[in-house]
Amino acid sequence: MNRSNTNWLIIISVLLAISLVIDLNKVLAPPNPLNLGGGPLFSRNVETKLGLDLRGGLQALLEADLPAGSTIASADLETTRQILEKRANALGVSEVVMQTAGDRRIVAEFPGVKNPEDVISSLQQTGLLEFVDTGDTRPTEGSIIQTDYATGSAPVATPTPGTDGTTAAQPETVYHTIMTGKELKTVGISTASISGKYNIDFTLSSEGAKIFGDHTTANIGKVLTITLDKRVISAPSINNAITDGRGLITGSFTSESANALAAQLKYGSLPVPIKVVKNDFVGATLGEESVRKSLMAGSIGLTVVIVFMLLYYRLPGFIATLALISYAIFSLALFRLIPIVLTLPGIAGFILSIGMAVDANILIFERLKEELRAGRNLRQAIDLGWSRAWPSIRDSNTSTLITCLILYIFGNSFGASMVKGFSITLALGVGVSLFTAIIVTRTFLHTLLDKLKSVEHPRWFGL
Repeated sequence: MNRSNTNWLIIISVLLAISLVIDLNKVLAPPNPLNLGGGPLFSRNVETKLGLDLRGGLQALLEADLPAGSTIASADLETTRQILEKRANALGVSEVVMQTAGDRRIVAEFPGVKNPEDVISSLQQTGLLEFVDTGDTRPTEGSIIQTDYATGSAPVATPTPGTDGTTAAQPETVYHTIMTGKELKTVGISTASISGKYNIDFTLSSEGAKIFGDHTTANIGKVLTITLDKRVISAPSINNAITDGRGLITGSFTSESANALAAQLKYGSLPVPIKVVKNDFVGATLGEESVRKSLMAGSIGLTVVIVFMLLYYRLPGFIATLALISYAIFSLALFRLIPIVLTLPGIAGFILSIGMAVDANILIFERLKEELRAGRNLRQAIDLGWSRAWPSIRDSNTSTLITCLILYIFGNSFGASMVKGFSITLALGVGVSLFTAIIVTRTFLHTLLDKLKSVEHPRWFGL
């Protein structure tokens, strides 16, 4: 075995060791009671992520809450999707999948969610935070008030009883918005030391700090009302000038509502208002049964492939089995490390990629047998067999990757998460199978067979 093969054997061994650590653990680092720190790579949860169809949870169809004829820019819809996804992640919902579907809809999946109503309510809000000057009026918490921000219209007329018993239109009070949530720089949650109530801490941008400072200096004793989507969440009095760009939003917050509000404020208002068209809660029972049957089918298929390789190719078949095991170890580690959210179609894509890995080995071994029949020694047969099989391996895998790209684009454009999941796992599996065929199988062949003489043991090679 030459030096190059020795180096590759060391690299493969190290990769296998790292992959096994990832595959056999839920986290990459052991508990750290001394809090000695560590980079994000070594403190990550690498547990296998399961999708909605395997874990259960909430699936919702969201649509732009605008008139049917309204034109919605694709960039605005994509920005809305990104903000919604960040809000959901900030609420503690893991493995969230959100995809735009057409020109005005978003498909959202929340695996494992236990409070679907709270999640939908939080996502549906536009998230427009306003600091409103209400003068001496202190609106009731939870009430709706009219502001002059982004309306550019006259006060709204509402019917009120007249003195003569008729109904007369009287203008509804419209308050002035001094600042919006776009001036927020940071948002956090704190707990009051005495009452234990949850509050929202925030810091402002330099421009926001000046606006806030000027207003609070000139309006001590007045009421500064804070609204979210025109609904009052707090109406404190201005006790003193606030010029340091820091503030506190108080109200009747629970831990969940404080986190939801902080997520809305942190990730900004939605460019496109949305409404829930449909939502379904998916149970986990079907998912567990699907996982069990998929694992059984995969195990049976892998066992049959291994038996065939051992019976037909003998010693090279044993090497192919080692390469397939390496392939499975690498793939699972990659799925956990990225991470990839596994769905039932995704598992199907992974199982299908096993066939691609076997196909590459079959091409190499058939070429190997041809070279041995032509009188080549084993070392020459391995190199020639691999080089002559490579064009077929390259072309077949390239065509599969092109198909995966098309499926991914289709699934991403039309909100078909099942198609997207299938294409991702199949593409990753093909990539790993190329590595095992090009590097792992060839290295193992040279490591175990270089010193053998095929003419002395023809049956070991199926000749």
